[in-house]
Amino acid sequence: MGAVLALGFLAFTGVFVAATVMTLAFVLKMILRLVLLPLLLIKFLVMGLLMLIVGPIVAVVGLLVIGVLALAFALPLLAVVALVWFLARSNRRPAVA
Repeated sequence: MGAVLALGFLAFTGVFVAATVMTLAFVLKMILRLVLLPLLLIKFLVMGLLMLIVGPIVAVVGLLVIGVLALAFALPLLAVVALVWFLARSNRRPAVA
């Protein structure tokens, strides 16, 4: 009977210590977040301004890359069109008769 009572006491003590540590960790985490909140707001402002500057540059570069890729895929078609155009142009009769 005494062993069961001691085991119950140890379990209760373990739960109490764990709950105390978790509560203390939660309180410290909230205090740290409140202290660092101004830095978080400054980070959001800086990142927003950075995206206003870098965003259009990335968009222009992306559009240029897409344009070059589209041109690379269209080159065979353009070559065939140019060949047909040169053949049709060479078969015309001269304007002076």
